[in-house]
Amino acid sequence: MFRILKQSLRTGVITEDLLPVQDADLEQLGISLRRLIDGRFGRSLAIRSVDAGSCNGCELEIHALSNPYYDIERFGVHFVASPRHADALLITGPVSRHMENALRRTVAATPSPRFVIAAGSCACDGGEFGVSYASAGAVENVIPVDVRIPGCPPTPEMLLQGLIAALSAKTVAGSLTVAE
Repeated sequence: MFRILKQSLRTGVITEDLLPVQDADLEQLGISLRRLIDGRFGRSLAIRSVDAGSCNGCELEIHALSNPYYDIERFGVHFVASPRHADALLITGPVSRHMENALRRTVAATPSPRFVIAAGSCACDGGEFGVSYASAGAVENVIPVDVRIPGCPPTPEMLLQGLIAALSAKTVAGSLTVAE
């Protein structure tokens, strides 16, 4: 054991220094998002993510928002476990028939004013599943949607732009679509 400790002390630290990653575009998106959150809520934005029957591709990108690179929490966005604590719903996937009732109950449990975001091609238009015996298709076939974020899957930057679009819309007449 002493031999290993002596060798470690003799070798020293051999890793590279950690350099902070600076992405100016990401930082600008985050600052814009933070300003909108402060102006509209005066606090943080709580989001409840709902998987309505997706392949989990969109969920991987949503989870990437919480990793150290994107770190969306520094801009005031938090994901919550209960719709009762949420300001927004972020829904992915085509709505399966078994999730229709659960999705309606989730929307009913979310306090008003709330906004609903459909993330991913499947949530926006049903994707390759469409409407069938097992799928109700797009989220807007079941509940009203405020913002649609297309993409299969949408990138974390597109998700941030969708949040900005949802927060910057004063009155939502129909639904907004974030450009790919």
